[in-house]
Amino acid sequence: MGLLTIIKKQKQKDKEIRVLALGLDNAGKTTIIKRMLKLDVESVSPTMGFQINTVPYMGHLLNIWDIGGQTTLRAFWGNYFDKTEIVIWVIDGLSMERLNESFLELKEKIILQDRLVGIYLLVAINKVDLVPQEELPLLKQNVAKILKLDEYLPDENHWHIELVSGKTGIGIENVLNWIVSRDY
Repeated sequence: MGLLTIIKKQKQKDKEIRVLALGLDNAGKTTIIKRMLKLDVESVSPTMGFQINTVPYMGHLLNIWDIGGQTTLRAFWGNYFDKTEIVIWVIDGLSMERLNESFLELKEKIILQDRLVGIYLLVAINKVDLVPQEELPLLKQNVAKILKLDEYLPDENHWHIELVSGKTGIGIENVLNWIVSRDY
């Protein structure tokens, strides 16, 4: 293997970003990823275990690990942390009664994990196409307040909240742009 081949492979590897998609069951993780891949989002079933998808975007390859969010699978999330650069934490914007559960899981299983120090966190509030337009700013504000991201992640460059809809595609491009704009 020549030097140019080695350099080319390293440049390709430098453009790869490892992403974990996590969140409670039925939040819409798989739907969001299918939308990123421009696949049919009408026939999505719960993820049992995990799926790995590669999303090409703006010269980068996003290797997105879609991990199931059922209670029985959450204990295994830590098995997927190695080499992770971004966690997309998906919240069901229609299921505010589960927001406290989501906060506890995010805090205990992601934010307080030593193996994830320094990673980037993107909170995707999903299903916003079904939320009245005038309620969206308050929804985003309430989620930020309950998740206490300012308190647990004081470096605002390392986290972001985005309103999205896996079904319609609202906010998906903003998510992708935020991911590839990070300084890895």
